[in-house]
Amino acid sequence: MSVALVEVEAALRARGLAPRGAFHPVVSDGVSALPDGRSVGTLVLAGNVGASLWASFARERRAEPEPLDRWSARVLGEIAARFDAAVVLPGDGPPRPPFLRWAQRAEAVHPSPLGLLIHPDHGLWHAYRGALAFARRLELPARVERPSPCTSCRERPCLAACPVGAFTTAGYDDTACAAHLESGAGAACFESACLARAACPVGREHRYAPEQARFHLRAFLRGRARG
Repeated sequence: MSVALVEVEAALRARGLAPRGAFHPVVSDGVSALPDGRSVGTLVLAGNVGASLWASFARERRAEPEPLDRWSARVLGEIAARFDAAVVLPGDGPPRPPFLRWAQRAEAVHPSPLGLLIHPDHGLWHAYRGALAFARRLELPARVERPSPCTSCRERPCLAACPVGAFTTAGYDDTACAAHLESGAGAACFESACLARAACPVGREHRYAPEQARFHLRAFLRGRARG
């Protein structure tokens, strides 16, 4: 089956997902073989930029545990079947797929002081929902290298914006963050999807709307409760 990257990207966009770059894996990328044993020739990442998936998800979501994860799996599964690909999800494993490493192979994203990957245009308002694995090597455009916007950001307002100081140069204190959210004092955090994240000046036009912001923080708390 002959497949072009532009066809795959169009199919993702049609379902509300944003194409998030692609690359030809090498052994060190940790990409597992396809279910039939063939090696993966191309990995295409998919996710969201800002609210790019929210309307589709809100319209199609079902009353089930972890609705966004299940929606992502369903949509990617339908697209994979169309193009003779396999789906890889962040929750697969163990071991878990190294999506942060793959993201940096697929497009110009960089680690930020918050631990999230920052994009030069989208800032911190993006995510990866899964990947499509193809046996064949799809033709890919030349990678465009772009520097991290954090290297020229001297003030780093993201590190000072958290009301409980959960983000420092030493790392992220998720326990302090969760306790603040659960205390009832974190209303502003819920509305902004994290005050530290919202303090970043890059990509502010892609910030999540309050409904999407609240959804993601509640998912974070549910994940901690499950242990």
